[in-house]
This record gives sequence, C-alpha cells and structure tokens, in this order.
Amino acid sequence: MKKVAFEQPVLKGEITVPGDKSISHRAIMLGSIAKGKTSISGFLDGEDCLRTIDIFRQLGVNIERNGTDVTVESPGMQDWHQPSDNLYAGNSGTTARLVLGILAASRITCVLTGDEYLSKRPMNRVSIPLKSMGASIAGEADSNLLPLTITGGALTPIDYEMPIASAQVKSAILFAGLTTGGQTTVSEETVSRDHTERMLEQFGADIQKDGNTVRVTGGRMLSGTDVRVPGDISSAAFFMAAAAMIKGSSVTFKDVGLNPTRTGILDVLKAMGAKIDILEQSDGLGEPYGTVNISHDGLHATEISGELIPKLIDELPVIALLATQAHGVTVIKDAAELRVKETDRITAVTTELKKLGAQIEETEDGMIIHGPTPLTGGTLASYGDHRIGMMAGIAALAASGPVVIEDPSCINISYPTFFNDLEKLAFPVK
Repeated sequence: MKKVAFEQPVLKGEITVPGDKSISHRAIMLGSIAKGKTSISGFLDGEDCLRTIDIFRQLGVNIERNGTDVTVESPGMQDWHQPSDNLYAGNSGTTARLVLGILAASRITCVLTGDEYLSKRPMNRVSIPLKSMGASIAGEADSNLLPLTITGGALTPIDYEMPIASAQVKSAILFAGLTTGGQTTVSEETVSRDHTERMLEQFGADIQKDGNTVRVTGGRMLSGTDVRVPGDISSAAFFMAAAAMIKGSSVTFKDVGLNPTRTGILDVLKAMGAKIDILEQSDGLGEPYGTVNISHDGLHATEISGELIPKLIDELPVIALLATQAHGVTVIKDAAELRVKETDRITAVTTELKKLGAQIEETEDGMIIHGPTPLTGGTLASYGDHRIGMMAGIAALAASGPVVIEDPSCINISYPTFFNDLEKLAFPVK
C-alpha cells in the first residue's frame, strides 16, 4: 500500500525521466544479436528490461551494467549456447513477443515463460506469422499462451499485412527476417512505433522504409555500436498530464524522447488546451530527443481516435484521468488494444476512477469521460500494472483526499523513481 496526499499542489521544476523502456529492450536484443561490443547509455534500470538482460545472459552474451550504462559483448547470434534453464520474461510482454521472433530464427531450443499476468496475455499474434515463416513454436491454447517451447531453425521470408498496428508483432517478424535468405516485408494500415527500424539501421541491417511498409533483407551480419536511450515519453506523460491538469503548474522535461511515432501525448495535450514549448531538439541517426516544457492553460474535452491511438496507447490511462478535469465530454475510441495490455486497461481505468467520483463510461473500444468532475480520495487497485499504478499516483493531485494505491511496487517495471519525482515536483502532506 502507498498513501499519496496533497494539499493545493502546484507542480514546478525540471526532471529527467528514466530511459525509454521500448528502446532499452531493443538495445539489449540487437546488441546480443550483433557481433562485437555495444555500449548503451541511458538504459532503463527497470524490472522489465532486466528480464531481457537475464535472458540473453543465459544464451551466453556478456552483459555488464554500471547504473544506466550497459555494455553488451556478443559472439553473434549464431554462436549463442543452449540455456540450462527456462527463459523467464517476468511481466514483460515486449520481452516475450520480441524474443519469440529472435529465438525462432536461432539455433536454440528453449522454453519461454512469464509471470501469472504475462501468462494470460495473447502470444498468437506473434506466433501465427512466425509459424508462416516456418518457426517451430508449441504451447498452451494452440501456441497462444506461455509457456512456449521454441525450436529455432531456418526460416523463410514473408510478406505480412498487419491486422492491427503493433510494434511488438512488427518487431518480432523483422527480427526473424534477419536470418532468412530473402526479403521480409511488413505492412501496417497505421504506422506503429518505429524504434526497431531505427535501431536495425544503426546496427547495419539491410532495411528499407516506404510509408507504412518496412522491408528487411536477411543474411547481413550486424555489428555492435553505441546506443543512446532518451527519456521515456510514456513515463514523462504522467507528469506532463499532471502539469496540464493542475492550475499554476509548469514542468520542464530534459532529454525526453520525441520520436514522432510516440508523441501522441503532446498532440492530445495541445488539443485539450495545455501550453507546450519544445525548447531544444536533437535528431540524427537513432532516436530524436529534446527538452519540453508543459504548463497549465485551461482544459477542454477532445476526441482521441484513429491514427493517433498507436502513438499514445500506453498514455491513455492518464489521459482518461486528465479528461475528468476538462470541460466537456472526452471520447476515446479505436483503443481495443488496451484490453490486452498488462491488464484490461479499459475496465481497470473506468473501475478505479469511478471510485474517486469520476463520470466515466466503458465502451467496447474505449471510454467516454465527462468533466470537469471533483475527485475524492479512495483506495485504488493497480492490477499489477505500472501504468494504472502511476495513474493512481497522479490522481492524488486532483483528489480532495488521500489516494491509497494497492501494490505500488509494479511501478518499478518502468519508473523506479516515480514517487521521488512526484514529491520533487509537488508539495506532499507528511
């Protein structure tokens, strides 16, 4: 349990949020696939990313950590050795789904497992296209649930039309395509996060991007390189929403990722009336990042749907909270993907915010939120989901009484210093 309470808070100051979780995962994975040394700075020292490190260590990759600096030294994918135990992905869907694509193309036979929450999440969205490439994947519910047994081997390239926008599925297929004797193509109706494509280019893969289509040609040896991980905009989003929500607030975010496939939160905040200033921006090979200031300037409702959804899927819980304080009716739709995240986030968000007095309705693919509505204190469940736990912490800023969070430790998955930064920016009641 964690009790969070504030009295007339105003958020002021500057923070640097932890490294981007998605990019940290991929840096370890590609550093392990590649031959040679990879140096990573800004790595997220969170539970999910540590599970990824553990898996590749079991395969014989030498990985050393010094705070947020990580060194990966690998003999290359073809020289990994057989693990002596199951490979455990913990709660990390990114680890499990991306590693499936990598292991399917390896010479390794292993069993991939996860915790009780991950073991309920669907894997067939990845295993089905991988099997069409010739992958050997077997497990519960027709290879839909962990644990899964993977027998690596030679794969053939495919042309795959994505049924939904999913960076995890796209990445797994592209990773599998690295070892084929031809060109693997993935097409999306709406472009999902492109961290994998950017990083494959950094490591020397033969990759081409054309609109919503990406192609990788297998057979090229990847080489270790240097990777800079910017601050995670999905983590920053919780404090960005808080700064937009609380009158008089102004918060500056240093070195936060500004990848255009991830900046939907900035689009929504601007549409709802927040003041946004991008103070500095760097863009080169790899990931763009910069310094952003968010301040309160009144809030009004908006509609969040369509192509915007993949750009802020992880931020929707805190956006729903923000909408409770905006004038009008905010509609979130086309977001059915929320139901298969760490928990069913549509049900979780509506259930927990109603406990505080929010006027929020659950729909099949989103939510309808009426505002502004005064929020009371209460006890909120986290569902073991870091995004729901952080939403509850931010809700305390707008609530008239204390908010008690059940199982707040799940926040360590992506933001171990969340409560420290919350206290740094606000004025807690002791």
